[in-house]
Amino acid sequence: MKPEPYIADRAWKLSPLILHPFSDSSSPQKLVQSSRANLMLQGLLPAESLSIEQLQTILLDGRYCEVRMLYYVGKDLVRWIEQCTEFVDREPSLRTFGIEAQSFADMLVEDTPEAIREKLRKWGVADYRSIFTRAMGLNTVFADAPERATLTDDFIRNYHQYADHLYERKRSSVSYASIRSIDFEFELFASGEYSRMLERQWQD
Repeated sequence: MKPEPYIADRAWKLSPLILHPFSDSSSPQKLVQSSRANLMLQGLLPAESLSIEQLQTILLDGRYCEVRMLYYVGKDLVRWIEQCTEFVDREPSLRTFGIEAQSFADMLVEDTPEAIREKLRKWGVADYRSIFTRAMGLNTVFADAPERATLTDDFIRNYHQYADHLYERKRSSVSYASIRSIDFEFELFASGEYSRMLERQWQD
């Protein structure tokens, strides 16, 4: 049975969620080219004298970039969730409520604080739920960013389906208490932004 939802009598302060840069200089161009190749393969754009094989290669190159980018996002998310569970383990008044790593993953995806949603929108991240769940899903199987040669074309082409399934499998692997973002406060920073903030604090 799933534990009862945890309702706090105070707001707990969590570590900030810090996201590091996860793409190289060529990634944005490859992603755009991959999107165009996908439209060409579907007949929605002219193929511009490119063969089916060439379009498939461009598509897969872009999808592979997506896999790597999501892996690094997931690495930051998993690190933050581990910090959250360590915080719970240190607090005697929290340890007995069934709060697990999945509790924080669920809260991040399903009960995202408005301030976090607004910051993601400013960064141009619209479908953050899919990004977060797939990023965490990929991190259940990869200990490091996978090399292109280690992944099949089928996996790269359909990685989002595999990542969705991996996240749901991880989510259902244990019984855990649901938690609310109003009970667990946290902030979101880009790594550079957080470093500058620390520098200002040190200077003050």
